[in-house]
Amino acid sequence: MQAVDKAWREKRASLNQSADGLTAHVEARLAGSHARTALDRDALVELAKGIDGMVDRDLGGLSGAPKFPNAPFMLTLWLSWLRDGNASHRDDVLLSLEQMLSGGIYDHIGGGLSRYSTDAEWLVPHFEKMLYDNAQSIRFCNWAYAASGNELFRLRIEETVDWLLREMRVDGGAFAASLDADSDGVEGLFYTWSREEVEDALGDDSTLFFKYFTLSSPHGWEGKPIVHQTRSQQSQSVIEREKLSPLKAKLLAVREERVRPGLDAKTLTDWNGLMIAALAEAGRSLARPDWIDAAAKAFAHISAASRDGRLPHSMLGARKLFPALSSDYAAMSNAAISLFEASGDWNYVDQASRFIGQLDLWHADPEGTGYYLTASDSADVPIRIRGDVDEAIPSATGQIIEALVRLASVTGDLDLQEKAWKIAEHAAGRAAHQAYGQAGIVNACALAIEPLKLVIIDALDDPKLVPVANRSPDPRRVDIVAAIGTAANRPMLPGGILPPTDKAGAWFCTGQVCLPVVTDAGELEKLLR
Repeated sequence: MQAVDKAWREKRASLNQSADGLTAHVEARLAGSHARTALDRDALVELAKGIDGMVDRDLGGLSGAPKFPNAPFMLTLWLSWLRDGNASHRDDVLLSLEQMLSGGIYDHIGGGLSRYSTDAEWLVPHFEKMLYDNAQSIRFCNWAYAASGNELFRLRIEETVDWLLREMRVDGGAFAASLDADSDGVEGLFYTWSREEVEDALGDDSTLFFKYFTLSSPHGWEGKPIVHQTRSQQSQSVIEREKLSPLKAKLLAVREERVRPGLDAKTLTDWNGLMIAALAEAGRSLARPDWIDAAAKAFAHISAASRDGRLPHSMLGARKLFPALSSDYAAMSNAAISLFEASGDWNYVDQASRFIGQLDLWHADPEGTGYYLTASDSADVPIRIRGDVDEAIPSATGQIIEALVRLASVTGDLDLQEKAWKIAEHAAGRAAHQAYGQAGIVNACALAIEPLKLVIIDALDDPKLVPVANRSPDPRRVDIVAAIGTAANRPMLPGGILPPTDKAGAWFCTGQVCLPVVTDAGELEKLLR
């Protein structure tokens, strides 16, 4: 400490020079000014192959421990199936979800997913529950249910949303960031059960409970046993869910009397954007308008917190932290488009356009090749980075490309489409030089290569085509629905064309090309599959 003090007093100029040199060096390394690369399907196939080699074919997820849900990698595999028909990649994702949802990482009493498991079997979780993990879990279960028809995925969505609305909503309707792992200073104490506690809570019904659930205390775990299921117990419990529902409700009521884990009640804009999109999409697919309403309420609360048109990065009570990050604008743009698809309200599209406008104003680089994570007037950031690397969620850059592609698809704005393509090419060029964490960018580039759009004209009081679209969710597709007889005032088809609205019809498009109109629900189902 004395040496530092002496240097600061006697060698200030030399220290400042060293600091400036180091900052310039790090800035140059992080600038990510690699040449753009052409977007092509081969790069996507190669990435999927690389991830394929890391998949645990017995236990799901990636090989080894600890095990994280790793949504960006799972999405790479899912897109590989959708794009190239690689059924083994679809099955890898379905197996991973089933294993995860039967393990201790899933809260079988109250719903929701913990952050990761400490072992390779998804058994012993780190009991912290994060908003973003559960948003991504809802989205994947929604796609998995549509692809497989397995009621397990529908049930887990319902349980997770019940948990979200019961335990994670804060004042105004937005969602808290996370729940702690500990209560009373003990990891998992709130969530674990001894056999005696279950028997005391359920009485004679405990026999039925233990038929469908297992309590385990694996080697090295010092707490009470962890509730989980074997795969066969999970399959049977889905069939017998009506019998098990009152038992779980009783255990939940007993659990509510325990010391609760701490709630990190701050509202993070980007994490909320992910959850709003997930709720809106699942609400559409599963015909739950109450979930769409909850998503709309959270979206309105965060949008209303803007100052001079700019979003906050986080809120806690009356305190707001400005300015937002680029990931905040991207996640909220994607949320707005998902709400538009669910509601048909074009105000959400206008809102997404305004968010992209703010992104351009405060985060764009001078060359127009991409965006920085932090705003240009962020006073506390010595070096501005791109936000290219995935964490547990896709990178800021990946989310931005997705938002630009989806907004261009909805609006038919060719300039925006061209801009999305240019930014995707530059991001792909930078990603090629990264050793890890580039799946989010590559997944977003997959959307840029093949943006899908479905325009439906239907009788909204008795729709025939809309339910087909709703039960066939696809992360590559945006849907626009208008009522028969509506005077369409916005171009919906490529080339600025207004579709005829005098009778029901569906147009399926990619880029600037549309297939002939489809009027039969069965035909549309085949087309989307």
